[in-house]
Amino acid sequence: MLKLICYPKCTTCQKAKKWLDDQKIAYEYRDIKLENPTREELSLWQKKSGLPMKKFFNTSGLLYKSMDLKNKLPAMTEDAMLDLLASDGMLVKRPLLIADGFVLVGFKEAEWSESVR
Repeated sequence: MLKLICYPKCTTCQKAKKWLDDQKIAYEYRDIKLENPTREELSLWQKKSGLPMKKFFNTSGLLYKSMDLKNKLPAMTEDAMLDLLASDGMLVKRPLLIADGFVLVGFKEAEWSESVR
């Protein structure tokens, strides 16, 4: 079963959830604020996605901006990035759509449509 990891107040997450519901696609919902992804989950998802670790950061988030991560990330190791992402779900780009064969970060309807069919 698909896993949808979201923040309920995030409008992009709301669009992604609505899209899945409209397509009648079953998924398990997880609130990222209540259940932060673990370091192990993030590491696994990053490998499965094929994306660089920096793509897992919510660059438009207030926490990202207040921590000045735009300037700090380039000098950080992947291990340090994982520790940071695992420390607070608000740093993680969302929604995340997790399946056995893929991990999608952010909501792009065409990409999701192609992957979940």
